[in-house]
Amino acid sequence: MALKAATANARSKALPKGKSAQPAACARPTAPAKPAPPKGAAKQAAGKAQAVPVVTAKHLATSIADEHQIPRKQADAVVASLIGLMTDHLKNGDRLRISGLGILEVKSRPARMGRNPATGEAIQIKASKKIAFRAAKELKASI
Repeated sequence: MALKAATANARSKALPKGKSAQPAACARPTAPAKPAPPKGAAKQAAGKAQAVPVVTAKHLATSIADEHQIPRKQADAVVASLIGLMTDHLKNGDRLRISGLGILEVKSRPARMGRNPATGEAIQIKASKKIAFRAAKELKASI
């Protein structure tokens, strides 16, 4: 038994890397290894076929700064001020109509009965508010 192990060890050391002791006719073909997909990739693939770029307030401020030749800090302040004003008006219940973009308004959702999907038990869903957006004709036409 020890002689078999010693012979197999000597044979494997004598072969160049990547070569097996079996003849080529006995070797099984192997498929190239695929890299493992990143975590959550299955959910992303199911939800979206292609990644969509995300534009943030900082991106908008940078674009405004470049277009109007103003400092980026000043453009950041303008964008932050605009978002703050819009938030305040929506909190007050105002309707925002922005030409070329659309209408933002707060709508009330009444309390209603629903079902717990896990147990099927009837539950009370409390009243809430949501922000509704209606796109302007110009925006719809451009897209």
